[in-house]
Amino acid sequence: MRGLEAAHGRILVFGYIAIDIEICLTLRHIVAVKDTATLEPINHQKFDPEMIRADFPVLHQSVRGKPLVYLDSAASAQKPKSVIERLDRYYREEHSNIHRGVHFLSEQATEHYEAVRQKVANLMGVADPDEIIFVKGATEGINLVAHGFTHSVLQPGDEILITEMEHHANIVPWQIAAEQTGARLVVIPVDADGIIDQSAFRKLLSEKTKLLAFTHVSNALGTINPVREMIDAAHALNVPVLLDGAQSYPHMGVDHRDLDWDFTVFSGHKLFGPTGIGVLHGKRAWLERFPPYQSGGDMIEKVRFEGTVYKGIPGKFEAGTPHIAGVIGLGEAVDYLNSMDRLAARKHEDGLLEAARKGLAAIDGVRLVGNAPDRAGAVSFLVGDIHAHDIGTFLDADGIAIRAGHHCVQPLLAKYGLAATARASFSFYNNMDDVERLLAGVSRLKQFFL
Repeated sequence: MRGLEAAHGRILVFGYIAIDIEICLTLRHIVAVKDTATLEPINHQKFDPEMIRADFPVLHQSVRGKPLVYLDSAASAQKPKSVIERLDRYYREEHSNIHRGVHFLSEQATEHYEAVRQKVANLMGVADPDEIIFVKGATEGINLVAHGFTHSVLQPGDEILITEMEHHANIVPWQIAAEQTGARLVVIPVDADGIIDQSAFRKLLSEKTKLLAFTHVSNALGTINPVREMIDAAHALNVPVLLDGAQSYPHMGVDHRDLDWDFTVFSGHKLFGPTGIGVLHGKRAWLERFPPYQSGGDMIEKVRFEGTVYKGIPGKFEAGTPHIAGVIGLGEAVDYLNSMDRLAARKHEDGLLEAARKGLAAIDGVRLVGNAPDRAGAVSFLVGDIHAHDIGTFLDADGIAIRAGHHCVQPLLAKYGLAATARASFSFYNNMDDVERLLAGVSRLKQFFL
């Protein structure tokens, strides 16, 4: 029923009488969106790192008197001009609430909003765009799934299986779900190199397991996990899988037709889009089984004091006025990604990451944290016994932005006997000069402190 909205109103008949009517507004443009969105041409340009870099205004500034080197994309990616300009145009020329208006601006905003659902579905290899739910970010997406499992699946004695390398956003919701249902959280160990123990995983996966929830790419270590194999093993026991894609979508193609997850999430701000917007994809059967996560306007078909009829998906999970500009900006970010050769971009990123890792490892006293053979995006490190915050502060004085702290993986760092690490993370807009600046900065840091 998406695209249908019931509204009550009053209408003047020939200017003389007013009658109450129930108007069933058919927003025909939404029906057309699926067709028009799939026809948009994708222009895979030759990947030119310097042309790409020119698209990101924030990179062309000085910080503390030094040219900015931004190596914190794992925390939040920068935005291309096209996304910034698209947000500006929306607020300047197009803003209106969606789904509930018959005037031009509302219909236009609705059309643009719903077109992004199809764009995201195409990006993810999802056949049914109604399975795409817009949320605030990956964290809210995981919480929505945890809420659904808490209220429709989990019973005392059931088990939720996660790994030691999970972000807090994929730990805490399941702890709460376990507390509320009597289920048990079971943790798959990770070895000293940051690799999931596959033997332990197979032993812990059982008929008691009601969900496997794990990250595709570790935000702290950069480890790329064997997703296909783990999903297949879970599905062999009819165990559904939630894949945290927050760190994988910015670096690689992630396709449902290949991986067949039951749920996945990502955050728009890590995918070169706005903050405060993200995506949950869930298989229709699961989403229809779940109760609403939040309630109020726009997620209903009919409200009476005796009871309420909810919309089907996706509307059931998108209560209230959504982040319209965020969704439209996310759509522009998807267009931007589709305009480049992503395989070449990935090769460029991998070259930067490996140069950084080799260069850091060659500096006496530097310890790399995480040495999995398959990696993407990030390198975590320490320098002697210098606190990670001191490393970050010292590099910041040289115009180099890295992340320093526990990276929302406190259990993983505790396993390694650490409270924090320094993390440099890369995107396709970085270049070898950025790597050289990082290595020079760490070398000066060592001389200063040690």
